[in-house]
Amino acid sequence: MPPETEPKVYEVSELTALIRGQLETRFANVTVSGEIGNWKAAASGHAYFSLKDENALLQAVMWRSAFSRVRFRPSEGMKVICRGRISVFEPRGQYQLIVDSMQEAGEGDLWRRFEELKRKLEEEGLFDPARKRPLPELPRTVGVVTSPSGAVIRDIVNVLGRRAPSVRIVLYPARVQGSGGAMELARAVERLSRKGRIDVMIVGRGGGSLEDLWEFNSEQLARAIVASPVPVVSAVGHETDFTICDFVSDLRAPTPSAAAEIVSERYADLLERLHELPNRARRALEAVHRDRRRHLEGLLSSYALRQPELLLREHQQRVDLAFERMGGHLSLQLERAQSGVRRLLGSIEGHNPELILRKGYAIVRRSRDGRVLTTAKALKKNLPVEMEMHDGARRAVITDENASDLFE
Repeated sequence: MPPETEPKVYEVSELTALIRGQLETRFANVTVSGEIGNWKAAASGHAYFSLKDENALLQAVMWRSAFSRVRFRPSEGMKVICRGRISVFEPRGQYQLIVDSMQEAGEGDLWRRFEELKRKLEEEGLFDPARKRPLPELPRTVGVVTSPSGAVIRDIVNVLGRRAPSVRIVLYPARVQGSGGAMELARAVERLSRKGRIDVMIVGRGGGSLEDLWEFNSEQLARAIVASPVPVVSAVGHETDFTICDFVSDLRAPTPSAAAEIVSERYADLLERLHELPNRARRALEAVHRDRRRHLEGLLSSYALRQPELLLREHQQRVDLAFERMGGHLSLQLERAQSGVRRLLGSIEGHNPELILRKGYAIVRRSRDGRVLTTAKALKKNLPVEMEMHDGARRAVITDENASDLFE
């Protein structure tokens, strides 16, 4: 009868490590819903809590990097959905959920619909980088689809006014949150891209929760962006927010201000080079002066020229005259370059929107929805409007006949 095999004796840490390896392999990506209990946000930025239901409790931890991306404030008793992986805290022999992302339980259905649409459009090839188009280097007109009253349009106007003041901005107002916003956004993209005579388009809004940004996750908007004949830059939310609009657009910018910087990047380079021209001309003149002086000093130190003093003085006189003429020519070129810079700066200042309003121009908006009216045909008789001037706004009513709305 063969001798019995002795059972393997594990050290506690050895067995715990084996269990940890099995759990981390088997449950590397899990989604768990439950109620928050024992919530504790540590000074280190990490969060420690438990997830529980009527029958069980699961310890959980969220590291600072993941916790910083949570868009709401977790609290005791809140129902949440967590995504992460199962691991083991070996000093206590306790398994726990390492949470990578957390959302309120009410967003679960939205997230499922987001993933389904994302998978569908990806399978159709709408996210393929090969389909994306490059942005124009020097766009003359930039279209913007966003709310006319939010901070997004102000940020874009400020950035473009500073970096590319000659660029024309065309705003197509649209609702960026709430029921019906997706339809308005899609219609705005379609009409602005085909009738706005623009070179590139920015579609954007500020940050928010998944529900706040939901209108940018619509299939209608996604297909409108894909069908746009001009490149589209998505600037929705903050850097950590992602929407379907981001995936189908030709380029994603982390913020609306960054989108304005991207479309005006070439303009900023040209302005920087233009401002550098006077310095480059001065450095070139100084380099020529040094070279001529070294050459002259070399001639003066040569044996042949030390003897015929008269020839040396004549040569020196010619060099001085040539240097004077060259200096005058470079000074003239420098003056012309500086004059060009001053003209460009004057043109930049002349395109300042505030200065344009101070010259007597006004922005006319339809009172009922704030839409900007840019043609006389859009001013119907008895139409209440608001006229914004540089020092304030006034209300008025149109009294003469006119054509119907340009977009209706």
